[in-house]
Amino acid sequence: MREAYNQLVDDATQEYGHDSYNGTISTTQGFRDITSEFRKSGLTIDEFINIKIEDASKWGPAFGVCIVNPVENKLKVKSQVEQVVVPGTKKWELMYFVLDPRGAKIASSDNKTEAVKLARGYTEKTQESTTVIMERVLVSCSPAVARVKFKHDKNQKPGAYYFFGWAAE
Repeated sequence: MREAYNQLVDDATQEYGHDSYNGTISTTQGFRDITSEFRKSGLTIDEFINIKIEDASKWGPAFGVCIVNPVENKLKVKSQVEQVVVPGTKKWELMYFVLDPRGAKIASSDNKTEAVKLARGYTEKTQESTTVIMERVLVSCSPAVARVKFKHDKNQKPGAYYFFGWAAE
């Protein structure tokens, strides 16, 4: 339920922005799981919401109800390893990378002087600091040595949830 709520908040924030009065679930203060209360009520979800909405507050949490329970992956081993074998001799080369302030690689060179020149050009153009690092990289072959894939359980399925309440607008 937490994942579903967080995804809805992220979606609403992307679509409507960070305005705290946008009228979406992103303006709620988390959620309160009231699934057991719903199940005890014997009402349909629409009837339950119509009654329970009276307990909601504009700045409080939303209410969450699980309609379909998720079925978790019950496999003992939930991943599968595929080895990547690259035959032959590996050749390594020293490379210089220019990193932006967030650590993303924005340029590279096999020459330190050229990498510094690229970094200075970026810094002077964007007014952002850069860092030049050196790394050994494999030449003409992939550095991948294994792929680990998630194994899905054929019985696994996501849950289904209702969230409701008063959003600030």
